[in-house]
Amino acid sequence: MKRYLIKNASIVNEGKTITGDLLIVNERIEKIAPSITVNFRVIEIDGEHRLLLPGVIDDQVHFREPGLTHKATIYTEARAAVAGGVTSFMEMPNTLPPAFTQELLEQKYQIASQTSLANYSFYMGTSNTNEEEALKTNDKRKDICGIKIFMGSSTGGLLVDSVTVLETLFRDSGVLIATHCEDEKIIQQNLQRLKAQHRNLTAADHPVIRNENACYESSRKAVDLAGKHGTRLHILHITTARELELFSNLLPLEQKKITAEVCVHHLHFSSEDYEELGNLIKCNPSIKASYNRKALWQALLDDRLDVIASDHAPHTLEEKKVPYEKAHAGLPLVQHSLMLMLDYVNKGQISVEKLADKMSHSVARCFQIAERGFIREGYYADIVLADINQHTRVSSENILYKCGWSPLDGKTLPSVTHTFVNGNLVYNDGTWDESSKGMRLNFNR
Repeated sequence: MKRYLIKNASIVNEGKTITGDLLIVNERIEKIAPSITVNFRVIEIDGEHRLLLPGVIDDQVHFREPGLTHKATIYTEARAAVAGGVTSFMEMPNTLPPAFTQELLEQKYQIASQTSLANYSFYMGTSNTNEEEALKTNDKRKDICGIKIFMGSSTGGLLVDSVTVLETLFRDSGVLIATHCEDEKIIQQNLQRLKAQHRNLTAADHPVIRNENACYESSRKAVDLAGKHGTRLHILHITTARELELFSNLLPLEQKKITAEVCVHHLHFSSEDYEELGNLIKCNPSIKASYNRKALWQALLDDRLDVIASDHAPHTLEEKKVPYEKAHAGLPLVQHSLMLMLDYVNKGQISVEKLADKMSHSVARCFQIAERGFIREGYYADIVLADINQHTRVSSENILYKCGWSPLDGKTLPSVTHTFVNGNLVYNDGTWDESSKGMRLNFNR
């Protein structure tokens, strides 16, 4: 029996921060109180001057297994996630082969059950030909996070541009549909226009090719389809000021049928950063002009944007250090997403209570995750201790991604010191206990 008593921590939960103690017995939070004493043996942890946060739930990661394990594996990236305070993740279907069948999807769950240190769920993939198979997910609505539709270019046949298939999926899905929204026709037109100028393209051209209009038109199409069919729609990685008109803050999150995500790199970087970082920050959808970033922050704070994610998408440096058009798109971020947002807490950009809401509470509400995302008695003990006054410099010495690099290299961020997953102290200030694996997420549907 594992029992831990965290003393005198600043407990951040459901809009409040209180100083108190928290008792963990086995997998669960047993008690929360201003002061707790026990008459049995516990491992005591001094939480004074530290934040006690609900574990981050990242609703969008790419862990590359199976098929792309030279970039990452479920084990390596889940381990990096836990070191950064991410206790649960939802992983995307664009692996090799893509998760286009229920059998292939379950194979990913099997790998995670044996190797993942964090809790996990996996999206069902869609294509222009597998709508019947994808809709079998309706029968598994309690233990699969949702269906993913790439409404913009992707690899491995994942682009869904058939009007008939989109109508079928939006009409008949009984689970949440998550979309990547970029209009492929607009992207290709922009690309050909630049190529006609007969110059070498660079990363600075990326937001011109994958521009604001490409994002808006695709997101508008998804919203129109969802409105027509009453679909539960979640649009991933919003990047433009214009798209924000598609979302509302007039209803509580639990009553919204259409929700939206913003990613840490779109809150942090702008197109001005391509000059220094080039292909290292090439991602889809693109990082755009700074006025979009300003608008994203405002929409996050006023609840038009519902959750924060990493869109962790690792590639090797060799895959990045090639000419722009051949460079792979995506950034490794899951180890540092919470730390980066805590840095913005220190800067006064966001409150720690709002951070906990957008990275934990609202993700649990949005996906109807059972017994996680909050610091509540009886819930699974997925919790994080962080020290915003102790700082860690991001470097190759402490980056845990298999790809070995980060676009935040050299940046100094607040530290995550302890991460509990299902009551197990998996990460303890650089020390690991990998004896227990994460659990499959369940959903209250």
